[in-house]
Amino acid sequence: MRGKLYIVSAPIGNLEDITLRALRILKEVDLIAAEDTRHAKKLLNHYDIHTPMISYFEHNEIRRSEMLVEKINNGEDVALISNAGTPAISDPGYRVIRKCIDDQINLVPIPGPSALLAAVTVSGFPIHNFTFEGFLSTKSSRRLRRLREIAGEERTLIFYESPYRILKFLADVLEAFGDRELVIAREITKMYEEIYRGTVSQAIEKFTREKPRGEFTIVIRGHQDEDS
Repeated sequence: MRGKLYIVSAPIGNLEDITLRALRILKEVDLIAAEDTRHAKKLLNHYDIHTPMISYFEHNEIRRSEMLVEKINNGEDVALISNAGTPAISDPGYRVIRKCIDDQINLVPIPGPSALLAAVTVSGFPIHNFTFEGFLSTKSSRRLRRLREIAGEERTLIFYESPYRILKFLADVLEAFGDRELVIAREITKMYEEIYRGTVSQAIEKFTREKPRGEFTIVIRGHQDEDS
């Protein structure tokens, strides 16, 4: 019999944020494919899990996908985890998932933490529907072009950004969207968790004064007509 691919959500900071089912699966599978084995080892050691691991990241996805599918076809169960949150959401995982689908291999989602959901639920903005853009281009011209394309979007907008580009990102948002309300979630579930509420210009002022640290999830209110 062929094995399965388990897509396992990992904590986004606090190691307590993992489900009992995820822990059981990580113990029972034959192999864990981790975005960074050194990072994953902290989680596994914390829960006394000794399952063999291999790395699965952006630059070895194609080669590793072939190998993982071969192992699954030979009867092994594999768990896919990223450094934080759910695999394939702005993280590696798409290629092996797609290849498993093409090979008619059984995929089993093990749901859990996600930075975008954690941030949007505390935003206070309408979330009966929203749009997730993830990381935009690192090139300002492409990033600004995409922001202008979605400037009229009425749904709540969610983005990811690194501390190294947050100020440039916010400057482009201000140019494309104007000075809208936003919520910036930083270091979610960690010791220095911060949920900042304000406008785009206020956020620029804040992170100009304070050195940006940690990974950022930015939630921006959708476009509203002046008479709405």
